[in-house]
Formats: sequence, structure tokens, C-alpha cells
Amino acid sequence: MGRFYQWEPFTDVRGSQRCELNCRPIGHRFYVRHTEKVRDGIPCEASSQDICVAGQCLTPGCDGILGSNRTLDSCGICGGDHTTCKLVVGNFSETDVPIGYHRILEIPAGATRIHIREMTRSPNYLALRSHNGKSIINGNWAVNPPGRYEAAGTVFVYSRPGNDRQEGESLMADGPTVEPIDVYMIFQQDNPGVSYQFFLSSALPEDSHREQPPSRPEFGALTLVSPGSPAESPLSHIVRPASAEGRHRIPAGPPVSSGQSGRTRAVAPPPPASGGHSGRSPGTLQRHVRVPPLLPPPPHHSEGSHDYYWRRIGNTACSATCGKGFWQSVYRCISWASQEEVGEEHCHLIPKPIVQEEVCNTEPCPAYWDAGDWSACSKSCGLGTQHRQVLCRQIYANRSTVVHPQRCGHLEKPNATQACQVQVCSHWEIHANWSSCSVLCGTGHRTRHVRCVSNEGAVLRDSDCPSNNRPETSEACDVGPCVRTWFYSDWSNTCSAECGTGIQRRSVVCLSSDADGEAEENCAGAKPAEMRACSGGPCRRVARWYSGPWSTCSSDCGTGTQRRDVICVSKLGTEFNVTEASECAHLEKPPSLQPCAGTSCKARWFSTAWSACSRSCVGGVQVREVQCLTPNRTLTHLCPPDLKPAQKRPCNTQPCLPELGKKPSPEPVSTPSRDP
Repeated sequence: MGRFYQWEPFTDVRGSQRCELNCRPIGHRFYVRHTEKVRDGIPCEASSQDICVAGQCLTPGCDGILGSNRTLDSCGICGGDHTTCKLVVGNFSETDVPIGYHRILEIPAGATRIHIREMTRSPNYLALRSHNGKSIINGNWAVNPPGRYEAAGTVFVYSRPGNDRQEGESLMADGPTVEPIDVYMIFQQDNPGVSYQFFLSSALPEDSHREQPPSRPEFGALTLVSPGSPAESPLSHIVRPASAEGRHRIPAGPPVSSGQSGRTRAVAPPPPASGGHSGRSPGTLQRHVRVPPLLPPPPHHSEGSHDYYWRRIGNTACSATCGKGFWQSVYRCISWASQEEVGEEHCHLIPKPIVQEEVCNTEPCPAYWDAGDWSACSKSCGLGTQHRQVLCRQIYANRSTVVHPQRCGHLEKPNATQACQVQVCSHWEIHANWSSCSVLCGTGHRTRHVRCVSNEGAVLRDSDCPSNNRPETSEACDVGPCVRTWFYSDWSNTCSAECGTGIQRRSVVCLSSDADGEAEENCAGAKPAEMRACSGGPCRRVARWYSGPWSTCSSDCGTGTQRRDVICVSKLGTEFNVTEASECAHLEKPPSLQPCAGTSCKARWFSTAWSACSRSCVGGVQVREVQCLTPNRTLTHLCPPDLKPAQKRPCNTQPCLPELGKKPSPEPVSTPSRDP
């Protein structure tokens, strides 16, 4: 079964589609083109003065008449020559302004070509408020995004350049305003200056009048005169009758004639008020409006024409993946004979069809949270609060629209407030009292410790506190005139002699009262004695053990022993004599022997004694056994081969003595068998 829809106009289109009848079912996200062309005289857009004629969007003059070419002058007079316009120019340069909203300008009713701009970029924000106190832009401590905002019967364009540019914010409107409106600034730092200008109309001359831009056209009676037919039919129109001679209303209706290059409409003046013919009356004009064709003519092949033609083969990729994009028709040059694509140079003599643009990917893009800029911190120092506006938005038809927050429910909402701190609140603190004067007499200086601390007592850097009111950290001091005199230390605690007469010593210096050293001749009076006699008591004979130095270690490596001489010495005063050990028997004798350790021992070669010679004469051989042993006397292979002792040597090399009656011959000598 079919479905029933309740339709509403769908006007979110552009280009030639603005003069199509597009409808969207309420509550759904698609639209349908019901008619290729709306009736002539229908506005192209809700907020535009342009009208549809033969499916094309045309612009009337400010008097509402197509072809009049009348425009508004600077102060909104239709067809005016600017003579009644008064330019209002000024600057708001006050700098001593508290943080927050401050009204800087009231724009009166009737103002046109309004232009308000910051001299340079700053953290401040422009704001707009109606005369009854209703916020329009950047109200309630929330920063709105740049865009178009309707107020006082006109549209204000709010601009905020990016951070990489030096231009400040601006507000611009064509006007005229229908009521006064106030311009504010949200001050956060010093004002860099705001310039403004707009036009106001002075009293109008008697032979002129001020016309507002025509409002949305209303329908009324209009006569359409078709060529070859004097019949008249009432149609709708969108303009007021003009009183100026030679200017007539432009009717709306279908084209009366068409050709390949366009359509032409003949517009005739109204017929005579009473009977007569439909011809032009004296003093009237005939106007023609040329409208380009909506669609290209179909290709055709005739005798004597080219052998190629343009064919639509498809569309470009959609300009957007969601939220409504557009694709354009693609044409290629085709050969009549082969019906295959050829190079475009073959069709250079044939007009290429107008590219058609169609809507695609109309489903809305996913909703998202749009966070505005943070406002200024509520406190100039210490912890404060910042605010920003967080809106749920959805993009459709290249426009970002505010939607219900529920559509962003699947996303985490950014914070609309946060803590902030422009700088730490700080002050200077005297941490310690003045020190003692640097001298004992005369003029010196003293110091104290000063530090920068926060309101909570935390120590900060000195640069975090103002330098102009920092307390002094040093100053001069005077403790009176200096006096020179002798200073001396205490006598030493011991006498230089253990018994008998010795001496004690002390230090004596000439000093001034500021503790600086002086030459001895600068002090008055004789220098006090530095030595004095002392007695260590009567001397008596004392016997003591005296030890000599330790000898070297008995082993080159491993553990060995060291020895030293220990003798008993008799001492009487400064006389020393060696005596019997029994004299020191009551004292503990120091050891004369102690173990010592050399370097760690390595593996070494060990050998046995040489064996007997294998011959008594004429050369024999002696052998011995050689082994490599560790310090623990175990066999190893770690000994250096080049240091291994010989295991065999010659012996008894002398010749044998001859026996009587016998020839000398060597006598073998039996030797015990040994492994080499």
C-alpha cells in the first residue's frame, strides 16, 4: 500500500533549483521535485528579493521593477544620489574599563551600511543587544560563533578572524535598522580601540521619497500579452505599479517563444483603460528579457553537420558524504559513426551543453558538540572561572544548524565551565630580621631575607611579584669608631716537658676592634709575652717497650710472615738506654711477628731431582719429572709453556778410558725407567 505524506516547501537548494517546486514530507529527510518551474513571480528564496521568471532567478531593482537597475544609495534611498546621506564616524578608545560588558555605541533607527571593527585583535569580544535588553550576539557570558544574525530589521554579519591574523572582530550590516540597537564589548584586557561608521538620512527633499527594499511580493492582477493574441489574462505579479513615465510592470508567466540560444519574452505596456487596440501607446517602451535555456538541446545529426556530438555519460563524485552535496553532469565528445568517445577537440565547433547540478547524499551528517571560545577568567589573579557555549549542531546543506541536545546524547558533552588562573596572586614577605653588622667597628652592612609568596603561603619565583615594591634586602650599619689593641689566646694546656722544666705558648696579635689585622707597631704598649716557663714535676726512671719497623713479607705471593725488633728501653729525663727485658715485664710486650699477605699466587712449575746419567762416558742422558701445580698443590695446565723447565739433559760426554788388550767401548749404565 502507498503512504500518505504531509508536504512542506523544501527551499534549501541553490542555483537554478531555486525556481523548482521541491517539497519535503514533514518529519522525513528526503524531498521530491514536483515541478520543474514554479509560477512566474514566485520569490527565489524566502529572504531574497529575487523572483523566478521562466524557471530562472532574476533580480529586480530596489523599486521592485525588473530591468529598472535602480539601487539604494548609502542611506537607503532607492535611486538616491547620496545627497541626503550623513556619514557618522567615530572611535571608542577608552581604556580604563572594568572587566565585563560595557556599552560602547547606540545605533539609531534608519542606520545603513553599518561597519564596526576592532582596531586590532584582542581577547575582548563585541556583543549586540536590542534596545529592550535582549541579547543577540555574545550574550550571557557565552561566545557565539561567527555568522549572520537578524536584529532590528536587518542582518548583522559577525566576523572573528583566526588566531594567525591580526585583524580584530567586526560587525557589519546593510540596514536600514528599524529600531535602535546597542553595541557592547566584553572587556577582558585593555581596549585596543573600536572604530564605527554608518549612514543616516537627513530630511528628504519634496520631490523625492525614501523607499525601503521591497518586502516579499504579494500576488495581484497583471496582464500577460502574448504575440499574435490580444487576449488578456490576469496573472500574479510581485512588484508595485511604477508612477514614473516609461516604466511598466514585468509580468510573470511561461515563455512565449524559444530558440536554441535562449528564450525571449515580450513585455507590453498595460492596455488602454477603455476600449481600443492593444498596440503601444505613445511614450511607452517595449522591453525584452532574455532567459538562458534550462536544459541543453538534444543532439541531432543532419546533412552537413559535424560528425560528432556531446553525450552525458554520468556525474562527478558527490561534493559531500552527508548533509547534502552536489554532483555535476559529465559530458564527453562522441563519434556519430562509431558511437565511441573521442577527444574533445573533435567537438570544438559544437557548443558544449550546460553542466547540470543535482543534489546528492542528502542524509544529515551525525550531530556533534560545538564548543565556543572560553570567556575571560573571572579573576585577574588566583583561581577563577571561565565559561563557554556548548551547542549540539548538525550539518545539512553546508550549513551548521543548532539541534536538540538529545541528538548528541551518544557523545560526551564538553565542559561549559572550567577553573582558570591568569596569574598567581602574590606578595613580598620579610622572611628574617636584619643580620648583625658585617664589622665590629666602623661602617659595614647588614642583610635580611625577602621572598615572594602566594596568598596560600607557597614560595614563588621573584619574577612572580612586582619588583617596584620589593622591600630592601641590605642596608648600611655603623657600630662606632675602631680601636687598635693587643689580642692574645689562652696558654696551651700542656707543658713541653713531661718532667722537669718546660715551656707553655700562646698567640699574641695586634687587632683593631673591627677584627682586621694590623701591624704590631700600630698597637700601643709592649707586646705581651708569647711563652712562659712550666714544670712537669721531678723526673724518675721509666722503662718502656720500643718497637722497630716491620720487615718485608717472607713470601712473594700468598701468605707469609713479617718480623720486627722489640726492646726494653730505660728513660730518665731526655736520656735513653737499652735495658733488660725484665725491666719491662710489667708491661704488655708488642708482638714481634705477624702474618702478611702478598699478591695472589699463580700456578708454577715444579720438578724432581735429576736421575743418574744413562752412560758413564761418551755421552749419556739425565731426566727429571716436571709438573704444573696450583697454589693448592693440584695439577693444572695454567703454567706458561715458555717457562717450563727442561725434562732432559746430556751427561758424561767425556770419552771412555781404554782397557789393556781391549778396544774402548761405551758401557751402558742402567737407569730406572721414568715417564718423561
